[in-house]
Amino acid sequence: MSRAKRAPEPVAPRIGAGKHRGRPLVVPPGVEVRPTASRARESLFNILMHADLNGDGTSPLPSARVLDAFAGCGALGIEALSRGAAHVTFMDSSSEAVRTVGENLRTLKEAASARVLRTDATQPQPAPRDGACTLAFLDPPYRSGLAPRALAALARVGWLAPGAVCVVEVGGKEDLEAVPGFTAFDQRRYGAAKIIFLRYEPSDPAP
Repeated sequence: MSRAKRAPEPVAPRIGAGKHRGRPLVVPPGVEVRPTASRARESLFNILMHADLNGDGTSPLPSARVLDAFAGCGALGIEALSRGAAHVTFMDSSSEAVRTVGENLRTLKEAASARVLRTDATQPQPAPRDGACTLAFLDPPYRSGLAPRALAALARVGWLAPGAVCVVEVGGKEDLEAVPGFTAFDQRRYGAAKIIFLRYEPSDPAP
């Protein structure tokens, strides 16, 4: 008699490089968290570190103020901290995800460099005075259509600084709806994922 196969346990993502290289992150079982695949994450951060995304020969990552929306376990934002980002704001609407991000930050002694908010990135609270971010990651559920809504909402309430680089992950066969104020300038395909790079260029930036 054949036996039913057990579903595999979620594989804990590990930090790819920087001061926390190789450290595992907690992903709560039974929660819909889809960390960006390690190979795609490694390629993404290589682009952020070495490609001329700012147009002046500099990387947007070192000393960046980062937003990790739809944070899940916080893998993207914590990878950014490991590689030199100054501060990361994590957003997720799930209380379990928020708890897990906090646990990962405490384990790595990075809590002082982060802000963790339980909030819907499509309806975020206004950013504090120091909240405007220069680099943003958005990794919503595939085929949810949430990324364009979140980009517009985050910009509207001050979470994105003019010129911010925004990195959006969608399904490999998905298109990203155009959002006023955002210009896509690159995209890469990694298996089932597509990563799209945009720049936030508001028509009437604050003085």
